[in-house]
Amino acid sequence: MHNSCLATCLVRNSLTPTNFQTSVLSWFKKHGRTDLPWQHAISAYRVWLSEIMLQQTQVKTVIPYFERFIQRFPSIASLAEAPQDEVLHYWTGLGYYARARNLHAAAKMIMTQFQGVFPKDMLDIITLPGIGRSTAGAISSIAFNTAQPILDGNVKRVLSRYCASNEDLWPIANDFTPEKNVAHYTQAMMDLGATICTRTKPKCNECPLQTNCQAHQLGQETDFPQRKPKKETPVKKTIMLLLQNTAGEILLVKQAPTGIWGGLWILPQCESTKEISTWCRDHDLTIKKRTPLRAFRHTFSHYHLDIQPIKITVTATADRVREAGRYLWYNGTQQVGLAAPIKFLLKDLHS
Repeated sequence: MHNSCLATCLVRNSLTPTNFQTSVLSWFKKHGRTDLPWQHAISAYRVWLSEIMLQQTQVKTVIPYFERFIQRFPSIASLAEAPQDEVLHYWTGLGYYARARNLHAAAKMIMTQFQGVFPKDMLDIITLPGIGRSTAGAISSIAFNTAQPILDGNVKRVLSRYCASNEDLWPIANDFTPEKNVAHYTQAMMDLGATICTRTKPKCNECPLQTNCQAHQLGQETDFPQRKPKKETPVKKTIMLLLQNTAGEILLVKQAPTGIWGGLWILPQCESTKEISTWCRDHDLTIKKRTPLRAFRHTFSHYHLDIQPIKITVTATADRVREAGRYLWYNGTQQVGLAAPIKFLLKDLHS
């Protein structure tokens, strides 16, 4: 027993770690998810890709993205060799684009430092960009059936409620992880948190752990894990320019490698309508016609962005906008990574 949280949990509960595992695995055998695309032809690459895509994203959203991505990049080598623009193109709409950039960087690292083979050692796995302790544990246990604990949001919720504790749960996760059948146990814990022990309105009557769950006994399921006080979400505003040339192409600008839309192609932005003429003049574009489009809000994890799109017909007086690969006249056929609201605007423009 590693800390007071684990000791208290085991004293309160008559269910030993072995019995806990048995209950969870029995439930999984009857009710667990066993037909997800990454559960077939299991490999470290497929498990790794699914775990990265599933970070802060629901299974139903991930499935079509995973299937398209794995079809285009069936191996670590094919992913490593691909241009980042193409990788981001296949990630467009899934959000949290740092995940895609890290995935691409990690694939390159595997090719150069691990001879193209996904490493088995936890200490090596955790050195890969975008992989933390829990994700490394999930890959290790599911792909290699190695006894490694995980503590993603779903598992943390199950254990926090089971022990009615908001203390450090890693020691509990470690002690409750079995030596054998760990791949099924890991998947079972994630499924239990995702489908039964949900954040709101948990289905306690369907839970295999309800008899010994301390939060359930106290009638305080939703008090665990303790939530951070909700902050008011700030609102930012921007004007996005749909600059269309005589060929019907739209001008895109490539973002710097880091930041909220790092490495993606977006529309030019201005803070006020007064800046539009200056921006166009500085880029050798002559304005022919302006048409404001319907404003809308795009929400990130930590702020709202109110977007006012303006469609502007322009003629280019020089080829300046093509310099340094930072600008692109987009005709709809180039495979580039687009930020979600940009994809929405371009689709709406041509519908």
